Amino acid sequence: MLVGLAQNGHAEDAIRLFGQMQEEGVTANSTTLVSLVHCCAHLGSLKKGRSVHARLLRLGYAFDVVNRTALIDMYAKCGNINYAERVFEDVSSFKDVISWNSMITGYGMHGQGQKALDLYRRMLEEGLKPNKTTFVSLLSACSHSGFVDQGRSLFLSMESDHNIRANEKHYACYVDLLSRAGHIEEAEVLIKQMPFQSSREVFEALLNGCRMHENIDIGIKAADYLLSLDATNPGIYIMLSNIYAEARRWDAVDHIRGLMRGRGLKKTPGYSLIEVGKQLHAFFAGEDSHPNSVEIDRILENLKSELEALGYVPDTSCVLRDVDEVMKIKSLWRHSERLAIAFGLLHTPAGSLIRISKNLRVYGDCHTVTKYISKVVKRVIIVRDANRFHHFVDGKCSCNDYW
Repeated sequence: MLVGLAQNGHAEDAIRLFGQMQEEGVTANSTTLVSLVHCCAHLGSLKKGRSVHARLLRLGYAFDVVNRTALIDMYAKCGNINYAERVFEDVSSFKDVISWNSMITGYGMHGQGQKALDLYRRMLEEGLKPNKTTFVSLLSACSHSGFVDQGRSLFLSMESDHNIRANEKHYACYVDLLSRAGHIEEAEVLIKQMPFQSSREVFEALLNGCRMHENIDIGIKAADYLLSLDATNPGIYIMLSNIYAEARRWDAVDHIRGLMRGRGLKKTPGYSLIEVGKQLHAFFAGEDSHPNSVEIDRILENLKSELEALGYVPDTSCVLRDVDEVMKIKSLWRHSERLAIAFGLLHTPAGSLIRISKNLRVYGDCHTVTKYISKVVKRVIIVRDANRFHHFVDGKCSCNDYW
């Protein structure tokens, strides 16, 4: 039951079921605990993850290669890449290719593309043969770090050096790499040259790049293809709507949103999670019903004044609604990660690290604000968004403003 819940995205239910299991005196085994590790990774719950790791150690399961790989993944997804490294470098047990892949993936998620490439070279030096997943991890790491030339070389070397034929995931990662870097036309040509029918992932990567670089023409073609595959996916409508909104084509935005309403589709609400004590707290964009709303608003108002004194100017271009500037600025300050950060400042010791997980990509202005906040409050703030991690320290971000 735990495995079923964990594998189908019901992480919180799985953790609650584990609590019931403990109350009824049923002893956990390795399968139970590794399922909980995956749940903690999904939720970004580092404290619960550490607790499960301690239990694995006590029961002697922590050095099993499968469990250790799950721990590497968990620590990386919970924002602690240093702990992931420590688990990986434990020399008391064998490292298989899956362990190496997991660590390379972790580096990629944290924007440490050079470390991912260095680890790959070390892997080859130690005589391990890469597999298909290795190159998915490497191409993804290059994408998050903007390593276009290195990504091209890796894509070509798969077949020439390792006799690995690129599959749909490899093409999707390569298209994502090119699209993020602004090479939209090259990505489109690559898709046309694929030796099999284009997948949904490939065109989603292209569409995301079109949104980032405001390429309406290719974006419309990518969206049309995706909608021909699945006309009920609200994410495609939202991304196409955002492309039009960034180009200030409000008539087209209204048309797309009208199509969504007519088909009964709704946008996924943005939310952020923060773990304080033993509890995860969720904040939704625009929320004002939280028990600490008054204190949160006070903290945000004070931060707004301090940030503006340092030179912060709101970038309202990321507010994709046809409203006046005052409403746009007000909307920005009600974004879920700002509410979560304020809650963290309210309920954690001065100087302590703040970790947040969000279900959507971080907005440009929220990224800028979080950099300023990290400098003003002298805190390290780690944000996991839908694509990667951002480590904000003293006014700078680990992504170097490339995400």
